[in-house]
Amino acid sequence: MKLCTIVGARPQFIKAATVSRAIASTSSIHEIIIHTGQHYDANMSEQFFNELNIPSPGYHLSIGSGSHGKQTGEMLIAIEEVLLKEKPDWVLVYGDTNSTLAGALAAAKLKIPVAHIEAGLRSFNRNMPEEVNRITTDHLSTLLFVPTENGYKQLLKEGISQDKIAIVGDVMYDATLYYNEFNLDRETIVDSLNLDPKSYCLATIHRAENTDNLNRLRNICDALIELSHTKCIVLPLHPRTRSQLKKYHLLDNLLEYILIIEPVGYLDMLALEKNANIVITDSGGVQKEAYFNRVACITLRNETEWVELVDNGWNRLCPPDKPFSLLGYELHNTPNQAASSMDQLYGNGEAAKKIVEMICQ
Repeated sequence: MKLCTIVGARPQFIKAATVSRAIASTSSIHEIIIHTGQHYDANMSEQFFNELNIPSPGYHLSIGSGSHGKQTGEMLIAIEEVLLKEKPDWVLVYGDTNSTLAGALAAAKLKIPVAHIEAGLRSFNRNMPEEVNRITTDHLSTLLFVPTENGYKQLLKEGISQDKIAIVGDVMYDATLYYNEFNLDRETIVDSLNLDPKSYCLATIHRAENTDNLNRLRNICDALIELSHTKCIVLPLHPRTRSQLKKYHLLDNLLEYILIIEPVGYLDMLALEKNANIVITDSGGVQKEAYFNRVACITLRNETEWVELVDNGWNRLCPPDKPFSLLGYELHNTPNQAASSMDQLYGNGEAAKKIVEMICQ
């Protein structure tokens, strides 16, 4: 069986590392990785392939950035050419990026079965490009691998046939378990920055709704500065966020109070998350990774796809359009972690194995 895996963004590299490792354990699948180039910066792309030992892409499309329509359209054209050449039995896509949508569209048009990992998630906010991508991809897919019971129920509500849906758990949980063990034998960024475990706050900001909105971005900066008076804050700075901070003349003031570092690889990010006292983020993946490492999280968004984390007390939504004084107060008060939430919300760490077994059937 020939399978084409389509990736393009950091979270997809991590998920692909886990599933590709499971694929490599079977002789019945020949995997070809297609990298769209959606994340084209070395710190956001090649570093992940190298340190996670992901098989080298068979194709690197080098699409790069652009408007959603332009980027998705260029990906669609390029992916279609590869699929016509390779004629795979399956196309595997991850998550909710433009790479996901383009891969699913190209395959569906060519009548190639699509397997969607991380299906069924909904924020119910159509203003988010990711929401449009994930809904469309789900309805184009032949097999939908959902991480949670909520995702399963949502797909049934949308009329997707039950026999196309499988609850397998979350491959990101597989990855966290595997690479946390790997981190035990190496020096991480926590060591090199001389950070005291459980004494600092890890923050990440990259979502366009926050970075491209001056009011929200200023509120986040002011609240983080206020929090920095009582707690060390580490901020790996996404390239887009850095650009917007410079544009709005917010970066210099932030540098006075917060430890700003360059984007880090996945292994160092895991180490930062595991050793943090609290995580503040607008990233979907980081919300889960915080929970996997049993660290409380505050999410700088109006909604989240990962409602289980909020329901179980590990995560609290904190929209950044509030006055910064109120936002700062909320950041000082960590979520109430419920002991019952230690249950397996996202499977047992064998999601990748289950996915590969089902594709082989």
